[in-house]
Amino acid sequence: MSIFSGKHIILGVTGSIAAYKAAEIASKLAQAGALVDVILTGAGEKFVSPLTFQSVTGRKAFTDKDLWGDEAHIMHISLGKTADLLVIAPCTADTMAKLAHGIADNLLTVTTLAAKCPILIAPAMDGGMFDHPATQANLATLTSRGAIAVGPAEGHLASGLSGKGRMVEPAEVLGHIRLALGRSGRLAGKKIVVTAGGTQEAIDPVRVITNRSSGRQGYALAQAALDQGADVTLITTPTALTPPVGAKIVNVKSVQEMLDALLNESADALIMAAAAADFRPKHAAKDKLKKRDGIPQIELEAAPDILKTVTGSGPGTRRFSIMVGFAAESRDLLANASEKLKSKGLDLIAANDISASDAGFAVETNRITLLFADGKKEPLPLTTKTEAAEKIIEHVARLLE
Repeated sequence: MSIFSGKHIILGVTGSIAAYKAAEIASKLAQAGALVDVILTGAGEKFVSPLTFQSVTGRKAFTDKDLWGDEAHIMHISLGKTADLLVIAPCTADTMAKLAHGIADNLLTVTTLAAKCPILIAPAMDGGMFDHPATQANLATLTSRGAIAVGPAEGHLASGLSGKGRMVEPAEVLGHIRLALGRSGRLAGKKIVVTAGGTQEAIDPVRVITNRSSGRQGYALAQAALDQGADVTLITTPTALTPPVGAKIVNVKSVQEMLDALLNESADALIMAAAAADFRPKHAAKDKLKKRDGIPQIELEAAPDILKTVTGSGPGTRRFSIMVGFAAESRDLLANASEKLKSKGLDLIAANDISASDAGFAVETNRITLLFADGKKEPLPLTTKTEAAEKIIEHVARLLE
């Protein structure tokens, strides 16, 4: 996750039972290469100790004692002015009120006042507190100044009540942190459409013809585009994967549904990572096919050619400035990919060798060769799908520039 590499992130932890979630956030950020400085309020220390955060970040965790130490006159300045992002998770109603009114009576709030970076808060409080007019007014004040608010969520609260006030889960906070860090990336102001997953063509109400695509590469591409500041639409078939935070999600099943969704889109780039069916049953049975009726004879027909249509060489018109395709091949990899690159009018194609056990469908890694419309070729070594996605997005950014 190169978006985090070398980034200086301040993580403020205030007095909420949700403080335990902050330890996971700090750990994940540090594992991804971020430099994480944790600041605990006095109330935050009651829930999680500084030692916990020092253990997962490898860096000193700051408390109010440090505000009154030998370096007090410069510490909050150096912390605030060197940070790429300041995150307060959990952020209590009390801390929100202080920030809204410029009260700086502890190390976290005084550092926040000194910070020049974006600020992200994840509110956490008990029943009725979030909906109180005072809290809503404070939240409105903070967001009007540019603060990013994530949550809270509905659910069971510490008091036993149920309502809006739960801090969102760490994975969602991390997704919003990625969005905040990527705002000024190379694709800021650009729209990218990504397709992902294997299409499903109905045989009857129960059965479908599909393929082995997990959607991992498409989801990784959507995340990599978000990391570079793009406005991302992810058109996806059913999958077990969690969509990246910040992407507009369009759910489809069949090739026709995917094509219809794309014909409603226009963007700076389309990355067609989905494994769309080449064939589909000519007639889907209205009722479930029964074994007692014998082996059915299923007649196939050609499915719509999505890329041919949206590139403008078919009945549609070209809606995307840059077109990127994938060629999943088990033989004649480069020859087949090159033919697809030319026949579909693509700018770039990723030739994907699915004959190898460590690449292709249903695995975390990929071995691909990038072919460009100008004849250039770039083989990539065996790499994770995340790294492959980042490389492809880098090329998309160059093409758009």
